[in-house]
Amino acid sequence: MTTQRIEKPLHWIGSSKKDLLALPAEVIDDFGYALGAVQLGATPAHAKPWKGEGAGVLELVENHHGDTFRAVYAVRFARAVYVLHCFQKKSPSGIRTAKSDMDLIHERLKLAQQHYKDHHEH
Repeated sequence: MTTQRIEKPLHWIGSSKKDLLALPAEVIDDFGYALGAVQLGATPAHAKPWKGEGAGVLELVENHHGDTFRAVYAVRFARAVYVLHCFQKKSPSGIRTAKSDMDLIHERLKLAQQHYKDHHEH
């Protein structure tokens, strides 16, 4: 007996899709494959919790030719996945993510919550 997985819709908040498409092709492929798995209910092996927004917000990290790229997404919603931000990490402070990126993710999570309430809650 096989279990059929329901594919959740993937919503892009703000410029997150345009930002993803501006990344190197290999990174786009890796993030795209991982997000496809997320839509089917899987958690990619290289996904880790995003600090600061609580449960259900995760990040994918890819290193490519010495640069680090991130995709932050929310799975805390029962019927949808939201991509909040895709970016190249360029923090001058080493391991910390730039405050502007942190603030953008926080604001986009609020937009995702409102979109979910308007379109997915019945």
